[in-house]
Amino acid sequence: MVGVFTEIKTISSEQLYSELGSDNLVVVDVQSRENILKSGMIPGAIHAERGMLEFFADQRRENPFRKAELDPSKKIVVYCGAGGQGALATKTLQDMGYSNVYNLASGTEAWTASGFDLIPVADQ
Repeated sequence: MVGVFTEIKTISSEQLYSELGSDNLVVVDVQSRENILKSGMIPGAIHAERGMLEFFADQRRENPFRKAELDPSKKIVVYCGAGGQGALATKTLQDMGYSNVYNLASGTEAWTASGFDLIPVADQ
């Protein structure tokens, strides 16, 4: 996985926090549903579990799994709990043609260590 980290761009928790709320930013949590129910998500993030990411990110209109929020013209920041899944998901999006995509360095571990909150997610 070391090679993946050299092929992707990263963003720090502080940098992401300063950009939250921007119309040009999409924050994507790629953790499992179980993990986000347990720990919560970064405010404003969307959930796109890593195992389904390619389906969600395929922006063809006829794709029934497409998440329109994953707009390739916007800045996409991907994260997980510690950074590994986020890095792989970032690389996947790059390989799919997303050019403005970043991995949150060390994921929610770094986010909370920096003093930022995760918001609870209700089970649906």
